[in-house]
Amino acid sequence: MAVESFETGHEDERPELPRPTGLLDVLSVAAVALDTRGRVVFWTPQAEDLFGYTAEEALGENATRLLVRPEHLQAVSSLFTEVLETGRGWAGAFPVRHKDGSTRLTEFRTMRLLDDLGDVYALGIAADHTLLQRVETDLALCEQLVNQSPIGLALLDPDLRYLLVNPALERIDGIPAEDHIGRHLRETLPFPDVDTVESALRQVLTTGTPLIDQYHVGRPPADPEHDHAWSLSFYRLADPGGRILGAAVSVVDVTERHRAAAEADRARRRLALIAEASTRVGTTLDVQQTADELAEIAAPALADVVAVDVLDSALACRRIRKPDNGPELFRALALKAAHPTVAERAADPPGDLATYDGDRLVTLCVHTGRPVLVRHVGAQDLPRIARDAEAGALLARAGVHSYLAVPLIAHGEVIGALDLKRTRNPAPFDDDDVVLAGELAGRAAVAIDNARWFQSVRNTALTLQRSLLPDHSTHHTGLEVASRYQPAQATSEVGGDWYDVISLADDKTALVVGDVMGNGIDAAATMGRLRTATCAYAELDLAPAEVLQHLDKVTCDLEHYIVTCLYAVYDPRTRRCTIANAGHMPPALVRGDSPTLLDLPAAAPLGVGGIAFEATSFELLPGDLLVLYTDGLVETRQHPIDDRLDVLLSFLDEPRRPLEETCDLLLYGLRHPDDHDDVALLIARAL
Repeated sequence: MAVESFETGHEDERPELPRPTGLLDVLSVAAVALDTRGRVVFWTPQAEDLFGYTAEEALGENATRLLVRPEHLQAVSSLFTEVLETGRGWAGAFPVRHKDGSTRLTEFRTMRLLDDLGDVYALGIAADHTLLQRVETDLALCEQLVNQSPIGLALLDPDLRYLLVNPALERIDGIPAEDHIGRHLRETLPFPDVDTVESALRQVLTTGTPLIDQYHVGRPPADPEHDHAWSLSFYRLADPGGRILGAAVSVVDVTERHRAAAEADRARRRLALIAEASTRVGTTLDVQQTADELAEIAAPALADVVAVDVLDSALACRRIRKPDNGPELFRALALKAAHPTVAERAADPPGDLATYDGDRLVTLCVHTGRPVLVRHVGAQDLPRIARDAEAGALLARAGVHSYLAVPLIAHGEVIGALDLKRTRNPAPFDDDDVVLAGELAGRAAVAIDNARWFQSVRNTALTLQRSLLPDHSTHHTGLEVASRYQPAQATSEVGGDWYDVISLADDKTALVVGDVMGNGIDAAATMGRLRTATCAYAELDLAPAEVLQHLDKVTCDLEHYIVTCLYAVYDPRTRRCTIANAGHMPPALVRGDSPTLLDLPAAAPLGVGGIAFEATSFELLPGDLLVLYTDGLVETRQHPIDDRLDVLLSFLDEPRRPLEETCDLLLYGLRHPDDHDDVALLIARAL
């Protein structure tokens, strides 16, 4: 082997070397070759860095003279001879003399070499012992950190295939470490957004900018029934020369934090739902509207399909306890679906009556007064949920997988049930849903109970009110008469408005309109007493002012009541109409196409006591209209009364219109659906 072939030249003639790219370069591993006489025949640049001698200084020189102190010569000679004769290599640390005279501990690996001519050489590979020890320590530390870290760690090549996986990641994704190696990233990630993860990793490989704490949710193979959450961070790996080696991925299992945050968010949404229900459910004293409000609150926040069913006996305020195993008659009040579904066709339409046997879950719910929960609905459960086999098939088609029925309980009485089904929402009903549904049902039940009792009382008062109003002929001597009574809307109780048409002697007719200030059964009863008294005084053929005088005394005996009243008497023989007013709205007189309000003397209402009433007489010519009404026809909370009276007159511009049509025109033209007062209307046309 020629010595010249091993020379590397002077330092100033050495070509520019590439930047270190591997572990050997980082360690600056040196190689030195010796012939059988111990002379240096190969000397690398790293040897110059390690020992201080240039190639010119080292080549051809005896290595022991250059590198070995005298006290170590015997040991080195023995090792050198053994390596050359036996071919067995030697490894270990040995103190070497540096060119500057210092002694440096160096790590050696020695071995015998043969060239193509059969010549023997000794090759020594050396590195600084301290540097090597530090690197070994660092590697050991890194290995322990990686293997013992609770954070999942993976190394990927530039094609995003696994090179290394630590035990923590193995536990996180449930896949053995050896099954990762060589596989593509997307083959193991349990995330539905794996494309997003890959895109993020490629961005990191391109830019070198780490992405920290990327939040992802998925279901690992080890637990496919539940969501888990992980925080992922991505880093690019490059060697000291800048060559991209791949990427490192760290994975932190944050499932508990995710579930805690989800539960906190769920709790917030429940509180918000309860708060919303407090303001939206029970806004009126109307059973139907309250049920609709409950259904709209519950869908889709709580269920995909919501039905509100009330026991028909409870709705009629005649609930009688039945055997716990008997059937029940329900009236469907509300039905709401969060999305189009055939499950709606399986439910009873609002307003319908349906009988459910004792084995049905909704019947069991009202019998026991306790929620009925079926977390996972199976084929065997549908017959107990649906009203019949056809409805059960529709529920199966809709994908109903979880069911909950909650009783509507008010003041200790079960009045119905809130029926909840889930189709698209994948989560089954749980105990928290039972509590939330019970809270909503409890609030709604009280509102429905209040509404049903109010409607019962209102219906009673309305029945009494209508029974006390006259059932008279529309024709009287010299007069054509039409009338209307319209109670207040469902949000208010009926009042004490009334009208009357009384036939008197000598073909005369008394026309009466009055208004008892108040509402409910008491007002209706007071109205009935006053109407009876009015009829009695009218039979005595008293003048209108005298009739009001007597009615004032009667009203004074009725505590806490004030009454307004108009009393008019028409004599067809003289065509004179005499009218007296007790604090009532002025009547309208329509003559030709000029409607006006009659200017009557002011007077206090009945019940004030000690007030004298005056009468006004005027001519009522053929074709003239006299319009008597209560204040509910014209009074509103938003408009001045004078403006409303002008509107009333504007509807009376056609006196030849049929009286029934005129009554309807006034009611529908002047009344608003939300008006909160009764209306009594009486129109007379002179013939």
